[in-house]
Amino acid sequence: MGRVGQVGRVGQDGREGRDVELALLHLCDSLFPIGAFAYSDGLETAAARAAPPFDAGELRAWIDVCLDETLGRMEGPAVWQAWTAFRDEDWDTLVMLDDELTALRPSSSGRRSSRAMGRRLLATWQTLHPDPRLERPVFRDGPALPIAFAGACACSDIDRRHAVGAFAYTRLAATMSAAMRLMPIGQTDAHTLLARTLERVPAVVDLIASRHVRIESFTPAVDIAAMTQQYVHSRLFRS
Repeated sequence: MGRVGQVGRVGQDGREGRDVELALLHLCDSLFPIGAFAYSDGLETAAARAAPPFDAGELRAWIDVCLDETLGRMEGPAVWQAWTAFRDEDWDTLVMLDDELTALRPSSSGRRSSRAMGRRLLATWQTLHPDPRLERPVFRDGPALPIAFAGACACSDIDRRHAVGAFAYTRLAATMSAAMRLMPIGQTDAHTLLARTLERVPAVVDLIASRHVRIESFTPAVDIAAMTQQYVHSRLFRS
């Protein structure tokens, strides 16, 4: 699994490290019930309205923006910073990050979907791995998904760098899953593109770790696609 999979702290017999690794695999599994399958983050609009038809080249450009911009500058840094805030029990910073993530999403459906997935993630993780830090009043309405993911990782002793890499994997894989339902792309081609994109994830995580700036976002085409999802005539996804 490379750098993304080498997680956790290893005890004398290696058992503790394996337990942490399995927890991260569980959290990233598509079976984990957060409802990500119901959202395309604007990809459905882009595919429906593309002229000429949305093809593999367009999908490659879309997923590059997801990695370099959405994950590289907004959601990834939010996971990075929220992980530390959870560890230090710095609730003010978590509230600030959550508010900024919400403010940076111009699509109301995007804001709702991120909070819905974050709420389900924390509720399920708290049931499986109880931790009082996940019961703070600030999270009653459900934090944005990056905040929830960071909390689950920090409270399970999952390394911060691997938390960011794993979050990137889950978001990229969800995008590719949506693409396979929206356009004529086979599983082999889709996973080839996903694999090539994942090869760049460690460099993006390195950049996130080296920068100490507030989260930011400038993805107008993606944002417009997300905001106009409601006008697509026949929809498979909520956003």
